[in-house]
Amino acid sequence: MSGPPQAGPAGAAAHPARILGLADAVAMIVGIVVGAGIFRAPSLVAANASSETAVLLAWAAGGMVALAGALCYAELASTYPSAGGEYHFLSRAYGSRLAFFLGWGRLAVIQTGSIALLAFVFGDYATRVFPLGAQSAAWYAALVVVALTAVNIAGVRQGAGTQKALTALEVAGVVFIIAVGLNGPAADPAPAASAATSTAVGLVMVFVLLTYGGWNEAAYLSAELKGERTIVRALVLSIAVIAGLYLLVNLAYLRALGLGGMAASEAVAADAIRPSLGDGAARALSVIVAISALTSANATIFTGARTNYALGRDVRMFSGLARWDPATGTPRVALLAQAVVALGLVAFGTLARKGFETMVEYTAPVFWLFVLLVALSLFVLRRRDPETPRRFRVPLYPVTPALFAAAAAYLCYSSLVYTGIGALAGVAVLAVGGVVLLADHRQPRSSRQLEGEEAT
Repeated sequence: MSGPPQAGPAGAAAHPARILGLADAVAMIVGIVVGAGIFRAPSLVAANASSETAVLLAWAAGGMVALAGALCYAELASTYPSAGGEYHFLSRAYGSRLAFFLGWGRLAVIQTGSIALLAFVFGDYATRVFPLGAQSAAWYAALVVVALTAVNIAGVRQGAGTQKALTALEVAGVVFIIAVGLNGPAADPAPAASAATSTAVGLVMVFVLLTYGGWNEAAYLSAELKGERTIVRALVLSIAVIAGLYLLVNLAYLRALGLGGMAASEAVAADAIRPSLGDGAARALSVIVAISALTSANATIFTGARTNYALGRDVRMFSGLARWDPATGTPRVALLAQAVVALGLVAFGTLARKGFETMVEYTAPVFWLFVLLVALSLFVLRRRDPETPRRFRVPLYPVTPALFAAAAAYLCYSSLVYTGIGALAGVAVLAVGGVVLLADHRQPRSSRQLEGEEAT
């Protein structure tokens, strides 16, 4: 795709430039995925698994499903590069009206809810190290949203540089847990758990795949990456790194605690390193988890603003979001709008008295619904655009995307069945997008008309 930049809404004087490299993309993807989940989900997996082997196989299977999804996204992102990412894919496959719901969902539910829950994770663990009094976690959460938004407004290089530094610290923290767990005293052998039922196996995969979630954010970097196939290399390399870390950290947990100890633990990482570190384990873990939450939050802020920018180019009501600052290389207004909504969700989570849990319930169903639609869009676009040059094609098509679509459909279903009122709130807010769309009297422009703005 090529062509001169097109005029967009008033104020949209600049567009994304290809200045990010492979290391930037890997830092974003690994930073988003390797978050707080790996410090909590393994105990839930162990509680529903039949053996230590089953635990490791589940994490390996999760990596395969994530790789299948990454290959689907790699074809879409390399064929249709856009700062709008999934928004752009859905617009091409299903039309701008359905794509609007993704843009609205990410602004009001998915990204902003994820930023809020990650900020709460940071607040919960930072409070253990240095409390700020009443509502300490909420104050920390608000501070994280403001500070990281400011860093990303300062410039794309500042945001990407911060991400690389945080990801390095995060990976170092996970490697530290692996090293301590594998080299510390081993747990006493315990009898194997009873055979898992089909329901238990399903729950195991829900927890595993939720922990692998977030690699799809790479799609929002495609218009800013140097090299046409960088997105493919970034996705495959990132999934390999993440799967390797997850398998090793679960090996460390199993060696230190055994299957029964993992299943009974409320803080599996802290319990795994406690035999070697004693009382210092809790403080060490608090620092590691806080850094992981910051890493994921920064990457989520970076990628989330790109959807808001794409939404602003297509819908008159949100045209103010389509301002790309040529001096900093960032969608400044989109970042600010995202921060305002995220701060509102921090307040909502605080009032609900279950900040993290409420935000997980709020975001999960909407997130997996759109991941499913993106997976299916690959079939639609293969059929609709057979002559479009594809720099990368999904191996074993159509089996690979069908496998991933089935996994996404199951997680969408599970996130509705196994969660509470927060899920209904998220779905309701998504539905409000229909009212917003009706209020916008101008037909949204198709992203097809905007390809020239992002081609380089």
